[in-house]
Amino acid sequence: MSSDAVVPVPVPHTAVPLGISDPVVQARTELKAALAAIEEKANVPRRVGRAVDDGVEQARAFQRRNPALAAAAVIVGAVAIGAAVWGFVRLYTR
Repeated sequence: MSSDAVVPVPVPHTAVPLGISDPVVQARTELKAALAAIEEKANVPRRVGRAVDDGVEQARAFQRRNPALAAAAVIVGAVAIGAAVWGFVRLYTR
């Protein structure tokens, strides 16, 4: 049994599928894809949320691989933030 059948590949909502012959349908599809691309690019809160989620996942993976190094990084970060706050308060109170 040969599997020469064409398997449909999902098209992202920001792309236009090939093979549309009707010019009106083609124009509508292009407009819909363009608006979706603009909405995707302009939606900063969604993009920031995705970036934060990716960063959290990377931090969790790093913590699973190197728990001692992750703990040290947290301590160093806390010390750096504490020193920055202390320095700011010291400059402000002088």
